[in-house]
Amino acid sequence: MKKIVKRVFITIFILGLLSPFALVGYYLFAYNYDISKLVDYKPEVTSRIYDKDGKKIANVFNKKHRYYASFNEIPPRIIEALVAIEDTTFFEHPGINIDAIFRAAIKVLKAGKAVEGASTITQQLVKNVLLTREKKLSRKIKEAIYAIKLEHALSKEQILERYLNEIYYGHGYYGIKTAADGYFHKRLEDLTLKEMAILVGLPKAPSTYAPTKNYDISMGRANRVIKRMHVLGWIDDATYEEALLERPEVFDDTLTQNRAPFIVDEVIRRFKEIGIEDFKTGGYEVYTTIDLRLQEAGREALSYGYGEAQKRIEKYKANDLKKLEKFQKIQNPTEDQMFEMQDVNISQLNGALVSLDSATGDILALVGSVDYKKSSYNRATQGKRQPGSAFKPFIYQVAIDLGYSGATELVDIAKTYEYEKDGEEKKWRPKNYEKNYEGLITLREALIHSRNLATINLVNDIGLNNLLKELKKFHIKNLPNDLSISLGTMSMSPLELAKYYTSFSNEGLQVEPNLIERIEQGSKTVFEKSTFSHRTSLPTQSFIMTTILRDVVQRGTARRARVKGIELAAKTGTTNKNIDAWLAGYSPTITTVVWFGNDDNTPMYKHETGGRVSGPAFGAYYRNVLNLYPQIKRKFDVPEGIIEVNIDGKKEYFSDISKPPRVNHALDAQDELLW
Repeated sequence: MKKIVKRVFITIFILGLLSPFALVGYYLFAYNYDISKLVDYKPEVTSRIYDKDGKKIANVFNKKHRYYASFNEIPPRIIEALVAIEDTTFFEHPGINIDAIFRAAIKVLKAGKAVEGASTITQQLVKNVLLTREKKLSRKIKEAIYAIKLEHALSKEQILERYLNEIYYGHGYYGIKTAADGYFHKRLEDLTLKEMAILVGLPKAPSTYAPTKNYDISMGRANRVIKRMHVLGWIDDATYEEALLERPEVFDDTLTQNRAPFIVDEVIRRFKEIGIEDFKTGGYEVYTTIDLRLQEAGREALSYGYGEAQKRIEKYKANDLKKLEKFQKIQNPTEDQMFEMQDVNISQLNGALVSLDSATGDILALVGSVDYKKSSYNRATQGKRQPGSAFKPFIYQVAIDLGYSGATELVDIAKTYEYEKDGEEKKWRPKNYEKNYEGLITLREALIHSRNLATINLVNDIGLNNLLKELKKFHIKNLPNDLSISLGTMSMSPLELAKYYTSFSNEGLQVEPNLIERIEQGSKTVFEKSTFSHRTSLPTQSFIMTTILRDVVQRGTARRARVKGIELAAKTGTTNKNIDAWLAGYSPTITTVVWFGNDDNTPMYKHETGGRVSGPAFGAYYRNVLNLYPQIKRKFDVPEGIIEVNIDGKKEYFSDISKPPRVNHALDAQDELLW
């Protein structure tokens, strides 16, 4: 009997010893332990957008906000702090720590519940990537097996690299590089020991230890990390004492940190055009041409112009109400006394601003609406509207290139044009905005005051077919094949108009706008901008146009755009029934277009013109430019070959192509020599 009991006892004892191994053996052979997800580790990585000076505009990501840091980027102190608090024997064990497992098991038996973990850094990585968080014995066994397999497949450095990039650090930050940037606005190599300790202490309980939520609790956890490093002898007394006392500044930012949403949206659109589909997950670094300071200046200027328009609209409404009250008191009113309130939906008013470097085409500012939160539709790039009189300079430039000058006289008289449309005879009687006629007017004065009739007669003088042929050099799309071209009836976006205006601002050399300077992914450059330009006019002829557009600002329809201390050249544009209000122009280095109008394409108040609505925003923008960059170039260069002549007390400019008219004017001796 004793022998039987002894055998049974021995059998049970042996089975007890063997059962854990049998259980492990069962899980080892019963499941396919695929570790390829960690071996071929390719996590989703946030892309970043920067301005031209390297200032971050925004983070763009899909679900997880993560910057990736290679092992070489990670300071040794971070590794020491992590190993000290999480897994002191990390560099010795094979993926699991047998001693820690037995210690935890004994404490479980004594307490009757789990009181201490035994997971190594490798096991924690496995748990986060390959397993669920269920608290079962089977999961712990799988975790251990995965960890052992992973240690055979990867080096310790590779495991640490994956761990530090994968683990969640609270506040929506995945990976230690992300957390360093988010919490401290620092690169990993710039972190203090205390900041490193805060970060490596976070994964244990990210929500509890997040410094943005529980600063003091987070500092306490960091101090435990520092004490552990001191106990292990990895930092000296002085470093220990200094780190304990430090209380780092912590930032509580949004994850996207989006400082220019219109730019971000436009970059995403352009990525699709380039053919890159993984922008939100591919870890791209996008360096744009945007100047964040000018972007904000443009936003403020557009908002200012909008506010001024709202004030005027309130005055218009008040005046109209008074007129309506007077009209209602009149019995049997005559036709001249008739009055009808204009029905305008002022909630539809919006605007856009785009600004380019005239020489390179680099987009410096791009504002698609008055308020992105209310409307994210980008009117600067997607809105197609008629430019109206803002198109006239292209017609006048053709004339100047053909030998006309600012002193050439044009006919400013009314004429009726008959034409056929859909089999029906129609008549077109264009008028000047002022509803008067000058008879004869110089080309300069005609453009300064935006005379429609003089422009139409100029088109007739050049010849419509000849004009269309000459306009091809500007690469303007969808030009109408009739006299309505005189009034700018084609459609284009503010960005397109700004591109065309570089023909004037860049001394007759039109440049293609650029938004993206280059795109990098890791150590590779996957895209670099290409500069495209083509000549539209000679520098002398372009300068003659600049002098006229400069006068438009000084004493013409763009007077509200004047800015003290800098020369500006511009043209206003107001389309039929006051639907669109433009101001397109430039300083010696920057080209800018402002547009205002109602989103539903209905008329604005009848007094709202390009000069009145867009002029204040244009001027406000350039005042901001001067404040931000007081050293900016302020006067236009005069190219070689320009002849300056005083005619009847006024300056006029000529060249070998645009020669002075042979008339008897009072000239001084110097002018005669120039002729």
